Amino acid sequence: MKLLQSLLLITFISGLAGCTDWIYRIDVPQGNFLEEKDVKKLRIGMTKEQVIYVLGRPVVKDSFNHDTWYYVYDMKRGMSKRGEDFQKRLIIQFDDDRIASVEGDFELSEEFDTPLDE
Repeated sequence: MKLLQSLLLITFISGLAGCTDWIYRIDVPQGNFLEEKDVKKLRIGMTKEQVIYVLGRPVVKDSFNHDTWYYVYDMKRGMSKRGEDFQKRLIIQFDDDRIASVEGDFELSEEFDTPLDE
């Protein structure tokens, strides 16, 4: 009788483990979602106000260095069949409140090194 109960319990638990895809889990996006076309609008020498107009406010401003802004987008997938988790970053360095350099997971435009006309 104990063997039958143990076998039934193991079968039930195995069946539940196979049903995990029946539970709906939402994707959890966090941070600044940046589009490639908006990042391509950035130019060397743009002011902080111009960057906010193009990209919005950054998620993180470095507390010790006010001339470094971090745009971070994190996607945690609820279900693996919708894709992998990923993170995209864009780090902007300013010098005298103007863009000095940009690095991260986005491609910059060919005109990035050409300052905007003032």
